[in-house]
Amino acid sequence: MNGERAAVISGVGQSDVGRRLHRDPLALTAQACLAAIADAGLRPSDIDGLATYPGAMDTPPGFSGAGITDVQDMLRLELDWYTGGLEMPGQLGAVIAACLAVSAGLARHVLCFRTVYEGSAQGRGGRSGVMPGGGGGGTFRASGFMEWTLPFAAPSAAIWVAMFAQAHFHRYGTTREQLAQIALNGRRNAARNPKAVYRDPMTLEDYLSVRMISEPLCLYDCDVPCDGSTAIVVSAAETASDLRKPPLRVEAVGTAIHGRPSWDQFDDLTTMACRDAGAHLWSRTDLGPDDVDVAELYDGFSFITMAWLEALGFCGRGESGPFVEGGSRIALDGQLPLNTHGGQLSGGRLHGFGLLHEACVQLWGEAGERQVPGDPEVAVAAAGGGPLAGAMLLTR
Repeated sequence: MNGERAAVISGVGQSDVGRRLHRDPLALTAQACLAAIADAGLRPSDIDGLATYPGAMDTPPGFSGAGITDVQDMLRLELDWYTGGLEMPGQLGAVIAACLAVSAGLARHVLCFRTVYEGSAQGRGGRSGVMPGGGGGGTFRASGFMEWTLPFAAPSAAIWVAMFAQAHFHRYGTTREQLAQIALNGRRNAARNPKAVYRDPMTLEDYLSVRMISEPLCLYDCDVPCDGSTAIVVSAAETASDLRKPPLRVEAVGTAIHGRPSWDQFDDLTTMACRDAGAHLWSRTDLGPDDVDVAELYDGFSFITMAWLEALGFCGRGESGPFVEGGSRIALDGQLPLNTHGGQLSGGRLHGFGLLHEACVQLWGEAGERQVPGDPEVAVAAAGGGPLAGAMLLTR
């Protein structure tokens, strides 16, 4: 075996998750990391690699709860390899890098983690309290991309993604009623997830009547900031006999970006970098979209999920609206069970890692009331929007 196929996922763990837990983010990180290590049947002394996204950073508040040095010191790890940073193929780039590290023999067991505490960091100020120039106090000087968007009161990805959605609506006739199915499906699944932030029922009328954020995206099209940590252990496939349970095989990854690395200058504003990452993933395996039993696709904003559905070939270009219409195809018992834990729209913004965690839980048959029927064997997890995209195909 070579490449990503020499890697397996051996364990996963997740801390408590809540809207505003007001707990030390490093404590949440420890809870998730120790749970993942135990889930794999390992000890902290077995961990010789660490990977995270985005690494330690203080701005915006709550976006990162721990970095590599924090976790290495906390667990007293002796590392042979580590990485952490922002410039990766989406949030799952850290896990993909871990797969390549164990495949190259640089480590045997890599602990990958992602911690957020955006809910608590916002305090009473709401999301504007942690946005650049959003009135959170102190001084702010825009640089890079923000130099061109902030003067037009466009500091948020909600505004940028709305531009992609508007282009898709205009070119393909996509409707808000179709887009709503991403949020409605997530809320139905979240009702079965005890860790989900929002579990109360939502109707189409509720969705259509809630306040608009950036047309056509309304409040329920935006993921919910929360506090929580997720950890994944990536191990060398050769260690399978040492693990607590049969690991999950990393069948393929997708990391490509061929368009411009830009939110507003991409060559086709009805799609995103997921277009290239999705095609890349299928070029690295003999499996195809029809083989997938569970899809956990990034929903930082609901339109991003629509873009991933097209990018991964579950429907044709411009056909994601008709594909999700009515919600039956993407339901737990549908053709393509989607975001089975509630996604980030209702489950909580764990920033991509929660989607990979759920894919693993589903393949191991450990999802409880939200378990997809029929003993799923193949799952895809994908994260990132705009110029960020990374995807992983897992098999049991």
